[in-house]
Amino acid sequence: MISAGEFRKGVTFEMEGNVFTIVEFMHVKPGKGSPFVRTKVRNVMTGQQLEKTFNPADKFEPAIIDTKEMQYLYNDGDIYYFMDNETYEQLPLNREIVEDALNFVKDGMSVTVKLFKDVPFSVEAPTFVVLQIIECEPGIQGDTSRSGNKPATLETGYKIGVPLFVNNGDKIRVDTRTGEYVDRA
Repeated sequence: MISAGEFRKGVTFEMEGNVFTIVEFMHVKPGKGSPFVRTKVRNVMTGQQLEKTFNPADKFEPAIIDTKEMQYLYNDGDIYYFMDNETYEQLPLNREIVEDALNFVKDGMSVTVKLFKDVPFSVEAPTFVVLQIIECEPGIQGDTSRSGNKPATLETGYKIGVPLFVNNGDKIRVDTRTGEYVDRA
């Protein structure tokens, strides 16, 4: 059991039949009254964020989140297929579970699938990915001194702002946490 007084950022716990992770927390000791813990928690299954207040003595069951490295194979409509790298079993997932990672994942790429009690709830792309630009305005020769961005479309269909000197066909490195251009690859 974990008490609310031991809450830290990233801690996962079960409450009311759901699994939550701590996004923010603050231990408050008012001048009058008893202390409490003010938190912002996120439901790991639905992504919904809530603000909750707990008594530091409240006890919760810790939730164990498993992660698996899997390879993205293909999609068939709104069903996306991933292969377990250890057992070679295929795992079909609905679009809602993989939606955030789809902007940066292409066929054959390794991803991290998060599971709670063997039920997948999230797919994460690698932190940095190299993707090819399939559509953008032509670059201007020698234009590296002026700052600014132009729109570009990546091979996954994701639209991103890139520097003026980047051209069609260039491969770029993208930070999947922010969805921003990092550098040319």
